[in-house]
Amino acid sequence: MTTRIAIVNTDKCKPKNCALECKKKCPVNRQEKKCIEVIKESKTATISEVLCIGCGICVKQCPYNAITIIHLPKELENDIPTHRYGPNQFKLFRLPTPRAGQILGLVGQNGIGKSTALKILSGKKPNLGRYDNSPDWKEILAHFRGSELQNYFTKVVENNLKTLIKPQYVDQIPRIGNGEVEALLLKKYNKDNMNHIVNQLDLQVILKRQIAELSGGELQRFAIAMTCIQESDIYMFDEPSSYLDVKQRIKAVHAIRSLINNKQIYVIVVEHDLSVLDYLSDFICVLWGQPGVYGVVTMPFSVREGINIFLDGFIPTENLRFRNDALTFKMTDNVDHEDSKRHYTYHYPLMTKTIGQFKLTVGQGSFTDSEIIVLLAENGCGKSIFLRLLAGVIKNDDNIPLPELFVSYKPQMISPKKNSSVRQLLFDKLGTSWQHPQFQTDVFKPMKIESLLNDDVKTLSGGELQRVAIVLALGKPADVYLIDEPSAYLDAEQRIVTAKVIKRFILHAKKTAFIVEHDFIMASYLADRVIVYDGVPSVTCRASEPQHLMHGMNQFLKQLDVTLRRDPTHFRPRINQYQSQMDIQQKQSGQYFHYDDI
Repeated sequence: MTTRIAIVNTDKCKPKNCALECKKKCPVNRQEKKCIEVIKESKTATISEVLCIGCGICVKQCPYNAITIIHLPKELENDIPTHRYGPNQFKLFRLPTPRAGQILGLVGQNGIGKSTALKILSGKKPNLGRYDNSPDWKEILAHFRGSELQNYFTKVVENNLKTLIKPQYVDQIPRIGNGEVEALLLKKYNKDNMNHIVNQLDLQVILKRQIAELSGGELQRFAIAMTCIQESDIYMFDEPSSYLDVKQRIKAVHAIRSLINNKQIYVIVVEHDLSVLDYLSDFICVLWGQPGVYGVVTMPFSVREGINIFLDGFIPTENLRFRNDALTFKMTDNVDHEDSKRHYTYHYPLMTKTIGQFKLTVGQGSFTDSEIIVLLAENGCGKSIFLRLLAGVIKNDDNIPLPELFVSYKPQMISPKKNSSVRQLLFDKLGTSWQHPQFQTDVFKPMKIESLLNDDVKTLSGGELQRVAIVLALGKPADVYLIDEPSAYLDAEQRIVTAKVIKRFILHAKKTAFIVEHDFIMASYLADRVIVYDGVPSVTCRASEPQHLMHGMNQFLKQLDVTLRRDPTHFRPRINQYQSQMDIQQKQSGQYFHYDDI
C-alpha cells in the first residue's frame, strides 16, 4: 500500500490553457514511464501514486497550483482509507463513532472530511478506498468488525434507519422549493406539537411568510425546526449556528438537545463556533489532516479534552502532533483603572437613525488608537446600521457631523461583482501595498491568500471569499476599520487565526476597529471594550457608549441569562450548562462573565 497521496484539483487544473509543464518536467516521465498522463483535450492530469517518487517538481511547475503531493504520517501506513472519491482525489481515514442517546460533535478545518463523514454515517456506502471496485455491505461490516461502528452500520443496513440532515448551506433552500413557512412545518407535524419548536426558535413572526422572503438567520432557524419536528433515527446538523446571533445560537442548542430525550436516537453536529460546540456536545471527534487532500478522524473524547486537543494540535493517546503551533490565546487583560487613564482621541455624538419602523439610538462615545471595540447584540438591533453611520454610508436623522476620518468597511454580506482573479482584485483595490513585507507577514500569509491568487473571485467558497475580504479591508489605508462578522464561513482554526491577525494589525498600525461578532471566543479575544445594545429588535434599540469588557460582557450575558467561565488551559470562554452549580453560583454573585483563571 502506497503512503503517498497525489491530489489534482479538478477546479484549478486547466490542460487546455497550459504547456503541460507537469508532464514534461516529471523525472519519471522522462524515463518513459507514465507517471503523469495528460493531454490537451483531457479535463485534468492523472498522476500514478505508485510511480510517483514525491520529488514535487510537478507541484512547482504547475501554473495553476492544481497539484499537491504529500507523504502520509507513519501512523497511517497500515490504515485502509474509509472512502476516496476517485483517482487523485480526497481520502478519508476512519469515521466518527456515534452513540445512541448522546450528541457527537465534530470539529476540524473546512475541507477535512466532515461532510463526507456525515454522508457515510447517513447510509452512503463507503468504498474503503476502492473507488473503481466498491465493496458490498458484508465486506464493509467485516472491515469494522469489533468496533462500535459495526453495530451502528448493522442497524443502518438491517433496520433501515431514517436519517435527517440539516444542510450546511441554508441560503440554497429557496432554490430547492418554496411555500409558506407554517404550511411547510404543518406538513411534517401537527399544529399542537409544532407550537413548541416555533416558540423555542422564535419563528412566530415568520410563519405567514414565504421561504424566498426569509433572511439567512431565519432560514437557519426554519431548517433547524424542520429537522427537529420530524421523527427520525439519526439527526445530523451541519453548522447550525451560521447566520444566528448569540441568543439564537443558545436557543438552537436547546432545541437540538431536546431531541436526546429519546435514548435510542443518534445526533451528530458539525460546528465551528467552539463555545456552541462545547455547550451542545456530549463528546467530540477531532478531524485532522490537510484540507482537500486527506482527513483523519480521532477516537471520541470528552468535550473539554476533544476541543483542547484540536487547539493544541496534539493527540496524546496517539502521541501525534498534527499542527506545529497550539492555538492558545488569552483575552484582553484590561482593568477598570486602565480605562480611566486612557486618553480618547476621537468622539462621536449622541445620534439617532430611523429606517422604516425601526429606530436606533446611539449613545455618545469615544475611541482611541490601538483599540478594538466589539458590538454585542441580537440580530435586528442595528449593529450594521451603526457601522454604516460611522462609515458615512448613511446619515443620522439630525445630520450631526461625525469625526472626519478615513474609514475601511467590510460589510456583512460579500458578493463579488466582476470576473477577475484574486491577484487582479488585490491590485485594483490596494495597488502594490499588499506586497509590502510587513503586510505580507502580519496579514497576507497568515490568512493563506497566496494559494488563491490565480483563482477567479466568483469561484471562491464562502470561507475563501471572507478571507480575501478581510485582507482587502485591512489593506486599505484608514484611521478606523469597520468589520462586520469576520467569522462568517470560517472554520474554527481560521477564526482564531483571523482574530489574531486583526488584533495584531490594529495594535501595530495604531488604528481603531469596530467589529460585529457573534462568536463568543472571537468577541472576547478581540475586544478591548464593548458596545452593548438593548431594546426590542426590529422596533427600537439603543447602543451604549463603549464600556469595559468585563462590565459590558456581564450586562450582555445577563440579558441572555447565560454565564461563561474560562478554560484554565486555553482561556477560551465556556458556556455553563443552564442551572448547573457553576451557573447558579455565578448568577448569585453577579459574575456572568467569569474572567479570572479557574
